[in-house]
Amino acid sequence: MEYKNYLYLVLHPDSALIASQLSPFNFAKHYVAGSSRHYEGKVIFAMLDINFRHPYFDIEKGLKGLVPHEDGRPKATKFISSYRVLEHIDFDAIEKLYLTTPDAATLELSPAEHTAPHEEGRLRIFAEIDPLKMLVLTRYNFVEFGKFITDPENPKGAPKIFYTQIDFDIDEFLKEYKKNPFVSIPIATLHPKKLQDAIYEVRDNPEKKTKGLSLYSSLNSMSYRCLRHGFMFASQEESKFFPLPKPEDIEKNNYKFWRSM
Repeated sequence: MEYKNYLYLVLHPDSALIASQLSPFNFAKHYVAGSSRHYEGKVIFAMLDINFRHPYFDIEKGLKGLVPHEDGRPKATKFISSYRVLEHIDFDAIEKLYLTTPDAATLELSPAEHTAPHEEGRLRIFAEIDPLKMLVLTRYNFVEFGKFITDPENPKGAPKIFYTQIDFDIDEFLKEYKKNPFVSIPIATLHPKKLQDAIYEVRDNPEKKTKGLSLYSSLNSMSYRCLRHGFMFASQEESKFFPLPKPEDIEKNNYKFWRSM
C-alpha cells in the first residue's frame, strides 16, 4: 500500500523536523498516545510544504526512510533533525498549525493576517515556545515582541521564534490580589506575589521593556483557553500568524478539542 509523505515541524514539547506517513491527526495521536516513548501533555506542530528544502537538512534521506513496516503499517516518524530546527525553516513553507491536547484531540489552524489592535502602554505576558521557552512580562505588543526577541544584539534571543500571548488582565489581577493574596492565576507555576512584584518593577521603570517571569513557560500546565489571539512565528525580516478561534467557534466545529482544551 502506498502512503502519502508529510513533513512536520514539531514545536512543543521538543523541537524536531520529522518525515512521516501519518496524516496530521494520526500523527498527533501517535505522538501523544501511540509511541513507545512515554509523553503526557500538549503537542504543537506544523505541517510543511512537502517540497520544502534547505541545505541544513538532509530531507531527501529522511523521505527515503519512509518505508512501511513489514505488516503494512505506515512509518510514523523518521527524524531528520532535532537541533536548531526552527531557524532553518522558511515561513512560507509552513502550511498549517496543529494543537493537540493530552488526550489527542487536535485542532487545525490556518495562517491569517494579525489584525488585533495594539493597545499602547499595556503590559502583556508572552509564552515563548520554540526554541526559547521563557515566560516574559513586557511592554511590547504581539508583533513588537517578535522583533525584540529576534534582534541579533539581544543576548537572550534567537534568530527565529514561535510564541503566544497569555490572556491575562493585569489591572484586574492587581485589584484582586489586594483583596486576596492567594488569588488564583492561569499560570499555575507562577506565584501571585512574584507576578505582582514584576508588574510594579516594569511599571515603575519606563526604560524597562521586559521582565522574565519564569525560565519555563509552563505551557503544559495551562489551558488553551488561557491563550490570547493565537500563535506567532517571527524573525527580524518576517512573521507568520496563526489565529486561535473563539471558544464558541471551536465548540461548534470541533467539540472534542473544545471539551479538553
